[in-house]
Amino acid sequence: MYGVKISGVGRAVPELELSNHDIAEFIETSDEWIESRTGIKSRHISSGETTTDLAVIAAKNALEDGGIDASQIDLVIVATVTPDSAMPSTACMVAKRIGIKGATCFDISAACSGFIFASEIAVSFIKQGNYQNALIIGAEVLSRAVDWEDRGTCVLFADGAGAAIYKRCSENKIVNILTVSDGEGSDYITLPTLSRPNRFNQTEMSGEYMKMNGREVYRFATTAVPQNIQDVLKDTGYTPADIDLFILHQANSRIMDSVAKKLDVDKEKFFKNLQDYGNTSAASIPMALVDAKPYLKSGDKIILSGFGAGLTWGSMFIIWGQ
Repeated sequence: MYGVKISGVGRAVPELELSNHDIAEFIETSDEWIESRTGIKSRHISSGETTTDLAVIAAKNALEDGGIDASQIDLVIVATVTPDSAMPSTACMVAKRIGIKGATCFDISAACSGFIFASEIAVSFIKQGNYQNALIIGAEVLSRAVDWEDRGTCVLFADGAGAAIYKRCSENKIVNILTVSDGEGSDYITLPTLSRPNRFNQTEMSGEYMKMNGREVYRFATTAVPQNIQDVLKDTGYTPADIDLFILHQANSRIMDSVAKKLDVDKEKFFKNLQDYGNTSAASIPMALVDAKPYLKSGDKIILSGFGAGLTWGSMFIIWGQ
């Protein structure tokens, strides 16, 4: 079986930056209220950029970072809950715009765990020998999915894209991946699809915005994530204390601090950039990996962990070394 490593990473965000103070101008909230509860100070919001636009920029940056030509990519997976269209897939549109030809391209929907789920698919395919270079992208324009009069969601979610190139190699750097789902919590975070009444079904669509039960999501994340991290390290010979950096889904600073405490790990080992980008769902982990890269050195042991609607959650244990 072949080995796999991350050979390049990239990200993209819309040009418009919206601070907590900006949001407080049109909804009853404050910078102190938002930051103290979430850790978020600012975020980027689309003023016209599409999910595909952001995914393309992130992909190009990852290709440049990895020194890989688009013609070498033979698998493209985009994780998103806000595609520009149900069909064609965002992955196909990305491939078209950056000149990838003959690759297998498709989207997956696993919410904020999407990048981990897509990575597991890509890594498995490469290890089996089916592919050599996979482009994995998490991309979202969540600003069009939230109710901008709902303080519980509009202060949290934002737009962006992150990408990683997984490359076949002789020495495996992706030590283990473990993903899990539990439909019993499917009503904790929801985003209905849009539909239209027709000749046979006159049901009107309602509740078209994203809805979230924040209390239940917090309880789920602070319980499931530390256990999942323990599980992904099982039988590897390593413990949480051996990990150099934890990059979790950038949902809430309090969640990350709670996970650190439950793992008995210094919270300084948990990388955070949500203060600048907010919660970008499937994009948050690869975006954070880009920002963390300047501080990484070859051989660093890293945990990537996502959690979100579904419920879905999962972790990756990787050894850094592009």
